[in-house]
Amino acid sequence: MDTSQYLDLFIDETKEHLQSLNENVLELEKDPDNSDTVNEIFRAAHTLKGMAGTMGFARMQRLTHDLENVFSEIRNGTMKANAKLIDVLFRGLDALEGYLNVILSDGNEGTEDNEDIINDLNAFLESGGAEEGAPAEEPKEEAAPAEEEPAKEEPVAEPAAPASSGDPDKMRFREIRVNDSDINAMKTARDEGKNVYGITVFLQESCVLKSARAFLVFKSVDEKGELVKSVPTTEQIEDEEFEFDFSWILVTSEGKEEIKNMIMNVSEVDSVYIDDFIIPSAATENEDGEPLGDIPTEAAPTATSAPAASSGSAPAAAASSASAKAPAASAAQSDDKKKSSGGGKGKIGSRSVRVDIDKLDELMNLVSELIIAKNGLVSASSNGDAVASDNQAFNDQIEYLERITTNLHESVMKVRMVPIESVVNRFPRMIRDLNRKLGKKMELYMTGEETELDRTVIDEIGDPLMHLLRNSADHGLESNEERVKLGKPEEGSIFLDAFQDGNNVVIEVRDDGAGINIDKVRNKAIEKGVISEKQAETMSEKDFIDLLFQPSFSTADKITDVSGRGVGLDVVRTKIEALGGSISAKTTAGEGSTFTIQLPLTLAIIQALMVEVLNEESGATEKYAIPLSNIQGIEDVPRNEIRYVQNKEVINLRGSVIPIIRAHRILDLDDLTEEPDAYVVVIMQKGDQRVGMIVDRLIGQQETVIKSLGRHITNDKLFSGATILGDGEVALIFDTNTLI
Repeated sequence: MDTSQYLDLFIDETKEHLQSLNENVLELEKDPDNSDTVNEIFRAAHTLKGMAGTMGFARMQRLTHDLENVFSEIRNGTMKANAKLIDVLFRGLDALEGYLNVILSDGNEGTEDNEDIINDLNAFLESGGAEEGAPAEEPKEEAAPAEEEPAKEEPVAEPAAPASSGDPDKMRFREIRVNDSDINAMKTARDEGKNVYGITVFLQESCVLKSARAFLVFKSVDEKGELVKSVPTTEQIEDEEFEFDFSWILVTSEGKEEIKNMIMNVSEVDSVYIDDFIIPSAATENEDGEPLGDIPTEAAPTATSAPAASSGSAPAAAASSASAKAPAASAAQSDDKKKSSGGGKGKIGSRSVRVDIDKLDELMNLVSELIIAKNGLVSASSNGDAVASDNQAFNDQIEYLERITTNLHESVMKVRMVPIESVVNRFPRMIRDLNRKLGKKMELYMTGEETELDRTVIDEIGDPLMHLLRNSADHGLESNEERVKLGKPEEGSIFLDAFQDGNNVVIEVRDDGAGINIDKVRNKAIEKGVISEKQAETMSEKDFIDLLFQPSFSTADKITDVSGRGVGLDVVRTKIEALGGSISAKTTAGEGSTFTIQLPLTLAIIQALMVEVLNEESGATEKYAIPLSNIQGIEDVPRNEIRYVQNKEVINLRGSVIPIIRAHRILDLDDLTEEPDAYVVVIMQKGDQRVGMIVDRLIGQQETVIKSLGRHITNDKLFSGATILGDGEVALIFDTNTLI
C-alpha cells in the first residue's frame, strides 16, 4: 500500500505531537510528580512512534521508542526526571523535529541515526532504573507492555478486558456475513495451521480523517496476514461511509496479542476487539452479497476467551458463558450492524476538518472577485443608469447582494482565522533554553493565546515575536545578581499579551527589566554617525527609541548567538510593516520596556474610506483608499485655524496638537489655485500617534479587495496596494504606517 498520500496528514499530526511533548516536558521539569503530565507525555510518544512506524520512518520510530522507554520508567516510578535527563529529552525532541524537517524537504527521514542521544537515553535507563533497585535490563523488558497502553486510562495488565464475553456488542465482527468462497478460504487457512480472527476497531470520536485512519490500520497488519472480508466494504471506508468502528476477518500466522499491538500503534485508535472467528457451516450470503438465512450464534470455546488476556480461563466455562449470552447479544448486534455497516447517512462526524491553505486562498480570491462584481453593480445603480436607478426591484436586489457578499466574506475570513496559540506555544521552550544559555532566571507569562489572526499573518508573525522575546531576555532583563541588588525578584518576568482591538490585533511583549538606556542609545548613535550631537539635542525620548529599529544598529557590548548583530529590531519592523501592521516601543528606566505590535485581522479584504484628490493640471480627480481601521475621525477645519509649529502645519483639535499633511503635496501635485474656506481633514492614528491628511472630497466607505502593486510601482512605500473600483477604475491604497 502506498502511504505517500497520507504524508501531509502525518506531518501535521507530528507537529502537533511534538509541540505537545515540548509543552508537557516543560511541565514535567517544573512538577516531576504530576502523573497526568507523565501519562500525557507517554501517550503522545506512543502515538508518534506508531505513526512513524506506519509511514516507514524507521530511524524516527527507533528514537521515539527509546524516548518512550524513558517515559515509561518515569511513569512506573522507577526513574525521576532531573535537569540532566530533561536536557537529553529535549535533545531527543529536537532530533525528531530535525527528522520532520528532512521529511518536509526530501520526503524521507534522512540518514542521521542520532546514536549519541539514543546512547544517553539508554544510559539513563540503566542508571535511572537502579535508583529504585530495578535491574538494568528491566526498561527493555517493559518496552513491549508499554506498547500495550492505548490512548485510554486502563491498566496495562488488563488491555483486553472490554473484549470479554461480558461486552458482546463491541465484537461486531460476529455479524459479518460470508459466502462460500470466503468459507473455503478460511477453512483452507485453518487447515494450514493459520489463525482466522475477527477484529473490530473503534476510532476516537475526535478523529478527523476516518478513512485515512482505517487505511493505516489495514496497513499496520498488511504484511502479517490476509484480509478476507471487511464491514463496511473497503469502498465504503474510502468514502467514509461509516461511523467510528469497522470490522474485518483476518487470516494470519501471528497471535492475537501481536495483531492487537500493531493496530493500537496507529494513532486515534480508541479500542480493539479481536477473537477467533467462528466459521459457519453454510454461507450466510450469496456471491452478490445478499443475505442467506441467519448468522449462527453457537460459539466455539475459543470464541469466548478474552483476547490476549484471559488465556488461562476454563474453555468449558467460557463456552457456557458465550452460549448463555449469544441470543441476547444477537438482537442488539443486529441493530448495531445497521449503524456500523450501513450507508452512514446519519453519522455524526467530527466538527472540524483540515483544509489545505491553498484551497482557502482560492476561495478568498473568488470572494474577492465577487465583491468587485458587486461594487460594479452598486456603481451602476448610483451613477444614474436610467434602467437601474428607476427599478426599485433592482435596487432591492443590490442591497440583498451586498448583505450576502458581506456575510460570505465574514464567513470565509472566520475559516481562515487561526488562534495565535499555534505560534506562541513554542516560546516557553525557547525561554527555558535562553534561561540556561544566558545564566538568567526568567519566566514567560502569556495571555490571549486564543486571539485569532488570518492564517497568512500567523505564518509570518513567528520570527518577529521570537526576536522581541530574545531581545527582552538578553537586553531587557538584568543579571540575577543585579536584580537582587536592586531589590527586584531574582527571577525576571517576560510577558506576551495578545488581544483584539477593533479590526486589529494587538500583541505586546514586555519585561520587568532595566528598560532602554536612552543615554547609551544616544552615545551609540553619535559614535556610529547615525546622528550628530546637534541633532541629538533636539531629539525626544521616542526619537531615540526609534533609532533601535534602524538597520545594523545595536547597543550590545558584544556579539553573541542570541543578539548583538543589529538585525533583530530592524527585521521585526520590516516584517510587521510588510504585513500592514505597525510596531512601537516605550520604556521606563528601572521598570522595563514594552513593544507593541498592531496587525490587521486580514490582508485580503478591508473596509476603506474612499477619497478624491483634484489634479488641476489634468482636470481629473484621482481616487484613493485609506484603511478604515487607521481612521480616528473626519473633521471640517476652517482655513484660518491652520497653525505653524517649527515650519510645519498643525491644528488644535480639542486640546491636542495634530500635524497636518496635504494629499496634493505627498502625491507631487500642485496646490489648488483657489483654496477652500474649510478643509476636509481625515484624522489617522497609529498607536498613540495621530496625523491629519487634507483631501478634496469624501466618496464614502467601501469594501475593498487589496491587490499587490507588483514590481511596476517604485514609490511603494507610500502605498500598501491597490483596489479595483466598481466602475473599473484602479485606486491606490495609502500606507498609513508611512504617512504617520
